[in-house]
Amino acid sequence: MIPIIEKEKCTACGNCADICPPGAITLDNEAVCIAADLCEECGFCVTQCPVGAITIRFPMSLDR
Repeated sequence: MIPIIEKEKCTACGNCADICPPGAITLDNEAVCIAADLCEECGFCVTQCPVGAITIRFPMSLDR
C-alpha cells in the first residue's frame, strides 16, 4: 500500500524524502509528494516522520 500523508500534520521536514530508497518522496513548495510509480512500499518513511503524518493503511483481512 502506498503511504498516505496527512498534509495538515506534515511539517515538510524532509526526513521521509531523505530515507526513501527509490527517491519516491519529494518536497515541492513546502509540501511532500509521493510518486506512486516509484514507491516500493517499504514503510521507511512512516518510521522517520517525527509528527506521525505518514501512515500506511492496510486492507482488513477477511480471514478469521
